[in-house]
Amino acid sequence: MEKFIRILGSRALGTLRTMGKMVIFLAESLYLIVVPPFKFRYLFRQIRFFGTKSLMVILLTGAFTGMVLAIQLFYTLRKFGSDALLGPAVALALIRELGPVLSALMITGRAGSSLTAEIGIMRISEQIDALTTMALNPLRYLSVPNILAAVIAFPLLAAVYDVIGIYGGYLVGVKLLGMSSGTYFSQMEHFVEMSDIRMGIYKSVSFGVIVSWVSCFKGFYTNESGYGAEGVSKSTTEAVVMASVLILIWDYFIGSVLV
Repeated sequence: MEKFIRILGSRALGTLRTMGKMVIFLAESLYLIVVPPFKFRYLFRQIRFFGTKSLMVILLTGAFTGMVLAIQLFYTLRKFGSDALLGPAVALALIRELGPVLSALMITGRAGSSLTAEIGIMRISEQIDALTTMALNPLRYLSVPNILAAVIAFPLLAAVYDVIGIYGGYLVGVKLLGMSSGTYFSQMEHFVEMSDIRMGIYKSVSFGVIVSWVSCFKGFYTNESGYGAEGVSKSTTEAVVMASVLILIWDYFIGSVLV
């Protein structure tokens, strides 16, 4: 029993220590954002990394999400005689919930994993140590541009996801199921409010911080996960899993507060 308690306590202390390091990592990164000099060249490069290179997967998943959503909602709403509300139902589901969450999860799998592996390789090849030796703060080059780029790119990609998803629902509802296009869009105009759009923006911005923060942290401390290629692969897996879980947890909390 004593051994079990000792193991449990050790793991709890390790978890608290990691959480503290993550909070300090984020706080220092946010502080460096407002402290000159700022590396705009790295920011533009990372906006392209998070945004442009993720556009194709956002277009594909957004279109098919809207199509599937329209099919499922149409047959559900028709049972209650409310199939005319298909447009607002698709729009609200995408704008408030599915757009920010699913786009963030897709970017986590595509960009977050790549970012963790890139910074992890810099750690095991001692490039980060070289920056520290030259009296340069590695967070200014590795963390700050990524957090800012994610904050800019995530809401834009979520907006693209929403628009493509709404038109995907239009293709299914109007072209396949025979709804009136005027009904689809006019009802949407009446039911979708600015507060719904703001909700999606708040979620996307916070998800951008979460994904970039976790990815940079796990890559920066790759040496604590293991050595060599094994450490990079382990830290990459941990980053994707942790970021995905935190996105879903934070989605619930921000939704319950701002609902």
